[in-house]
Amino acid sequence: MSADTGAREQGRQGEVPVVVPGPKGVPLLGSLPEFAKDPLAFFERLRGHGDVVSWSFGGKPSLFIGDPDLVGELLREVESTFDQPDLGVAFRAVLGDGVTVARGRDWRRKRSLVQPSVRPKQVRSYAATMASCAVDTADGWRDGQRIDIKREMAALTQRIAVRTIFGTDAEGDVEAIGRAMDIAQREIGAEFSGIGAVLPDWVPTPGRRRVKRAAAVIDREVGRVVAAHREDGERPDLLSRLLTAQDETGNRLSEEEIRDETVTLYIGGHETTSSTLVWAWYLLARNPRVRAALDEELDRVLGDRDPGFDDFARLPYAQAVVQETLRLYPILWLLTGIAKEGASLGGLPVAPGTRVWTSQWAVHRDPRWYGDAEVFRPERWLEGAEESIPEYAWFPFGGGPRVCIGARFATVEAVLILAVLGRRYDLDIDPGEIRPMTTLTLQPDRDMLATVRARGGGA
Repeated sequence: MSADTGAREQGRQGEVPVVVPGPKGVPLLGSLPEFAKDPLAFFERLRGHGDVVSWSFGGKPSLFIGDPDLVGELLREVESTFDQPDLGVAFRAVLGDGVTVARGRDWRRKRSLVQPSVRPKQVRSYAATMASCAVDTADGWRDGQRIDIKREMAALTQRIAVRTIFGTDAEGDVEAIGRAMDIAQREIGAEFSGIGAVLPDWVPTPGRRRVKRAAAVIDREVGRVVAAHREDGERPDLLSRLLTAQDETGNRLSEEEIRDETVTLYIGGHETTSSTLVWAWYLLARNPRVRAALDEELDRVLGDRDPGFDDFARLPYAQAVVQETLRLYPILWLLTGIAKEGASLGGLPVAPGTRVWTSQWAVHRDPRWYGDAEVFRPERWLEGAEESIPEYAWFPFGGGPRVCIGARFATVEAVLILAVLGRRYDLDIDPGEIRPMTTLTLQPDRDMLATVRARGGGA
């Protein structure tokens, strides 16, 4: 048994894990250059070293963890023995101090105010809008038409986000917000994995200037919509619920907090679902057997009608397609926390200030938890098969107290869109491998062009 294998076995048996040395890196920067070149490959390399791997990020001590038990411990202990780290100038410029990045008492207050807007009862009320927008997209497609899947999915999920959050298509410059969001997520991803991650906040870079201009556009358009809502009174949308939400002391969100939470919800309802759907179509096109199984379920359950919220539970295979897509191409591709005094993982003390990293990309593709880990196999998630998979071997929405509050919204949205469009059409994607690019979410590294093919009885 090798040292690495022994360390892995100790972790799974409940013994204190062993720290395995990772790549040495270079003076001052450590492994930052290798990480910046290809973050996904770098995390997979660390996974190959062991379950707890020491490395240097910009000269700062870091640990990578790949064992699901340790991942779960990290996620559960954020807010107690691990701190939410500063995610950079670009991230703060776009999301401000919203629930995603707030800490301590401020985070608990904001989460209590925002969470009611995306509870299951509210998600049910948004399902009709999700399906209706998807039907509009389907009605606009024609057999033989050439489309850019990324552009089509972005336009569709943006329309859903605008209607569910703002209550209308017309308010604000939706296209301007979309362009600004595209710039913002590229720059956030670049700062996560580039030299900007270790530069002081005051250093001006071209990327930081671009993201600040994009944030100014977002601020202007969100401000315009908020002002319209205040004039028109309460509406049945997410923004109206945020405007009227009160904490236990009767206080409401400030103007700046409204802006931050609106942007957070917009990204959760638009960018993340759009990315998931792009990869789902890509995987379906490359796996005819899976596509045939999805078609059988859609035809059997829906026939010649479009789905509603109640159909979500009746489409387990469509749910499994989304779940397996999120395994191979997770919304979040890394998570990190900073150890505080008294921090430990699996009984292993972690020195204060150590940055602990994990990667959904690396853990989700670990062959210890998934047979044929690189293969797209939705059946992993059906009929109790998932019971053999450790709890935190799949965590596309994070976990613990800071689990993504929009997870239910995003999952229902993705399944309903897949059902509406998949019932009517196949998408023949142009040949050639498409690789993920690490922006805020995993995006394809080139346009994903396809030919629309009407299905026999579905259109």
